[in-house]
Amino acid sequence: MINFTKFERINPEKRDVLQRLKDYTEVYQVFEKTRAKEQSDRCMQCGVPYCHTGCPLHNFIPSWLKQTANKNPDLAFALSNETSPFPEILGRICPQDVLCEGACSLNTGHGAISIGAVETHISESAFERGLKPKFPGITSDKKVAVIGSGPSGIAAATYLLRKGIQVSMFERDGRAGGLLTYGIPGFKLNKDVVQRRIDWLIEAGMELHLKCEIGKDKKVQDLENEFDSIYVAIGATKGRESGLEGEDSSNVYFAMEFLKNIQKRNFGDKLDNFIDVKDKKVLVIGGGDTAMDCLRTSVREGALSVKCLYRRDEANMPGSKKEVVNSKEEGVEFVFNVSPKKIQAENNKAKSILLEKTTLIESDTNERAKIQIIENSEYEEEADIIILALGFSCEEPEFLNELKVDLNSWGGVETYNFQTSNKNVYSGGDCQRGAHLAVTAAADGRDAARRIIKSFNL
Repeated sequence: MINFTKFERINPEKRDVLQRLKDYTEVYQVFEKTRAKEQSDRCMQCGVPYCHTGCPLHNFIPSWLKQTANKNPDLAFALSNETSPFPEILGRICPQDVLCEGACSLNTGHGAISIGAVETHISESAFERGLKPKFPGITSDKKVAVIGSGPSGIAAATYLLRKGIQVSMFERDGRAGGLLTYGIPGFKLNKDVVQRRIDWLIEAGMELHLKCEIGKDKKVQDLENEFDSIYVAIGATKGRESGLEGEDSSNVYFAMEFLKNIQKRNFGDKLDNFIDVKDKKVLVIGGGDTAMDCLRTSVREGALSVKCLYRRDEANMPGSKKEVVNSKEEGVEFVFNVSPKKIQAENNKAKSILLEKTTLIESDTNERAKIQIIENSEYEEEADIIILALGFSCEEPEFLNELKVDLNSWGGVETYNFQTSNKNVYSGGDCQRGAHLAVTAAADGRDAARRIIKSFNL
């Protein structure tokens, strides 16, 4: 251990740009054994492991790095899976640069350990050896309904099943996985990786009900009668509007609408209205990871040009830095310090966006720099397709009202320690905390499951 002066930080290898633009196969390659050992061997085993506290799941990162360095892969796998419901997924998609790796003590000089890449390696190499997550089978007479099959729902189901509790998962779409399946493109997360986890939960005893919408295909009263507790994990999938004139034009789309449309096509599903960006000028408004997903997807779909419009500078972009780098490598053009003023349309079809240039005014406090419009700086950007990637808000399905679940001022589920105003209904993830990361949704699902288990006195 402590070989950070001998081995430098190494990122996972990426597929060649020209090759990866031809498909939706994952860009990053999984570390092989020697590389994973070298990176793990750089860990200083800090007395206060900031990587551990910087992780929303509080993963035992130094512990499984040590076991990987010491060639004890089975124990590393067990430790990795103890706190995380799907480490091989989060190792791929987490913004480690602002979480565990960002908090790594080596980050200030020698370069953080490639924690995410090692995390993925630990599980994938274990799966190759025939290992898989362990479940005891159904040993309890308690039954829990999980509404939603995204990161939080999968996490809750995982920890409930680990305690032997019967779980039934209800998903309104045709495939399980939620954001992991439909919102994150395949070049970041292979969909077989998601399905593998779902299959293991079914093998462990979970009942999965697809194309089953609560309140429509399954009555709320039946749900309450059949289950001891209900966990609501419906996410936050409603795209935020821009408030711009012309945003209701026929060729203006929300990010999730676009990404889901492309993923369904990739699955071979029948689509009534396919969003075709081939040979089109695409403008994406927003600067987060979802915006990067839309940009990189548009390039793969053969768009004539792809531009990202962001009102601040590159240093202030909220998304993962590696996603910006990947986007640039793949041909995306970034237009910084511009603020959309109006979507100019003819016959309900957007033709361009009227933009104003901006500058940032530093605050005297610790607040984020404020945006100031530069006078007389208007200009136009032509567009055939406009995608709004401005974040997400919560849907407010009627079944929540039927369950007598209180909502807060912004439409999220109101909870105290994950319990709602209905003592038998719990909630976590984006529908409860607001749109955030897959890892925070997973942490909510895990901790809510523990809260439910405690209520059963198990």
